[in-house]
Formats: sequence, C-alpha cells, structure tokens
Amino acid sequence: MKKYRVGIIGATGMVGQRFISLLENHPWFEITVLAASGRSAGKLYHEAVEGRWAFSWPIPENVINMPVMDAANAEEVSALCDFVFCAVAMDKKATRELEERYAKTETPVVSNNSACRLLPDVPMLIPEINADHAGVIAAQKKRLGTKRGFIAVKPNCSIQSYVPALTPLMDFGIKSVSVCTYQAISGAGKTFDRWPEILDNVIPYIGGEEEKSEKEPLKIWGHLSDDGSEIIHAQAPVISAQCLRVPVSDGHMAAVSVTFEKKPTADEILARWSDWQTVAQQLSLPSAPTPFIKYMEEADRPQTRLDRDFENGMGVTVGRLREDCLFDYKFVCLSHNTLRGAAGGGVLSAELLCAQGYIARKE
Repeated sequence: MKKYRVGIIGATGMVGQRFISLLENHPWFEITVLAASGRSAGKLYHEAVEGRWAFSWPIPENVINMPVMDAANAEEVSALCDFVFCAVAMDKKATRELEERYAKTETPVVSNNSACRLLPDVPMLIPEINADHAGVIAAQKKRLGTKRGFIAVKPNCSIQSYVPALTPLMDFGIKSVSVCTYQAISGAGKTFDRWPEILDNVIPYIGGEEEKSEKEPLKIWGHLSDDGSEIIHAQAPVISAQCLRVPVSDGHMAAVSVTFEKKPTADEILARWSDWQTVAQQLSLPSAPTPFIKYMEEADRPQTRLDRDFENGMGVTVGRLREDCLFDYKFVCLSHNTLRGAAGGGVLSAELLCAQGYIARKE
C-alpha cells in the first residue's frame, strides 16, 4: 500500500511530538514535512526541540534531521503532503485562519485545536461514536470553495473519558449528568520538571474546560440536518462539569453521576459496555482499540498510572459502577489524554477519513 504523505503543523509542541511518535511506524501514513512557528523554522527538528522533547524515548530517526518549515507558509508546506495534522499553540482566531488557509490549498486538516470545533459544518469526531458526521464535509467544502480541502477536528481531551461510557446507554434516555474530571498536566503541555508548583497540589480551574465539557458532548451526540449542511446538537442530557488539574503526568479521570428516563439495571449497563461494536473496529482501522471500553471489577480500578495505557492508550477503562442516592448511577472512567484525547484520536480520525474516502492522495 502506498502511504499517505503527512504534514504536522505545530510539530515542536507536546501534541506534535506525540503525532511524530505515533506515526514512526504507521502502516498507512508517513511524515514528509514538519512545520512550526517562525522561531523554529529553518532548524533541524532535533535542534528545534532541544531541551523540550517531552518523552523518555528518543526522537524518531525518520524526523530527527528533518528541517522544520514555517507553518505560516501554507502553500509551501501543503505542496509536500496529502493532508496535515494541526496542533498549534495560537489563539482561536489565528488558529481558524491558519487551518482554513491550509484547507483552501486543497489540503485536508485533521485538527487537535478547539478553534473550529463548534462550527456547524466541521465534523468533531470520535470515530467509534459519530463517524457519520463526516457527511457534513461536502457542505463545508462549498463554504470554503474547495474540492478536496476541509477541516475535521477531535473533541476536548477530557470528554473522551466519559462520553464513550455514556454513549451505549443513550437509548435509556439520559436526562442529566454530573461529571468531575481530574486532568493530567500533559493536558496543559507540561511536564513535572517544567511545572514544579503542581507537585503536592490540585488546581481547581482549567480555563474554558468546563464549558467545553458541557457543550461538546451535545455535538458528538447530535445528527446531520436533513440537507446535510450542518450538525444539529442534541438537546439532552444536561451536563454539569467541574475540571481539576491534578499532579499526574498523563491520563484524565472522570467521576460521573447520571440519571435516566428509563433506569436500566446495572447488568444492562455492563452488557452495553461489554458488547459495543464500533465502526472503527468494523473498518479495522490501525489505531482502533479492541475493545473500546473495558469494565474493571476491582474496587480500586481504574487507576491512572496502571490503566491509562489500555489498548495502547486508545481504549477507555471504567469502574466502580454503583447506584447513587441523588442520581441513578455513578461510576469512574479513565482515558489517556495525549493518546486517545489528542494525537491518537487525531490519527484514528484520519484513518477513518481515509477509509471513508474523504482524504485522498494528491496526484
């Protein structure tokens, strides 16, 4: 199989580094161009990330001496790849402008950023849950005036711990959800040596995170309009979220309480989690976890350090299902925030879009 040529925009940041690591031996994709801010442009990759490589393993050989291009030069970067992953650290206005500029070079953009997430014609994908939302891409291309260029995004990292656990239960009529997320420092692009003040500490505020946690699931659970021009958000459930930063390196945990219109039994909930077959599995996408969800019987699991790497960090672990005195049930979920929640989710979304024919190789 001839591989797709891939560019990484924002290649020097933590999520960009994750993309590079995940794609080192990917069966479908090969990195052909790296781009970042003007500060890094012109340097070899190992020079651009000197002292900032975030992981214990070395920089992959296929990129260590690759020159970094200026991400602002969209036409030059796009000429070297079939599509790009975008993980830049810019404000929302600048990010949207950059991503649309790449799309208008007829280069699909799979974005880790939040700037375009709530645009009605941009699919926000968790491939196991809402693969059909890619159908809105045709309408987006009309707006952008493109033939093959478009933007697809992945959702906020924290919701990918609990939205997968709630989705198989939707036909029981979920009315309300209360969730508290305990989020790793890598979600802020930090490591312990660069953020010593987080040690022995919990910070009860992450800017913008609670709003994302309450709104983005409703788009994930939404549906395409009859004419396919936009994604209509779901009207329920009501979600109340609190988001805390905790002193762990990777892994976002969520404590969830939920009320139903038709309360299921605990055995029915466990069966839904156990039996869920997803589109990503059916398409045999290389990064798709099998299973997507695993329920852990132990009273003290899932644990962040022990379970965040389930299914190569792409699966979701759930535990402590029990009845609740205010809601119907409560349980705990865990996902890896920079794998499932960021770069890995982006790679899986790109695999889906390739399998569906939305991303094609340039001639």
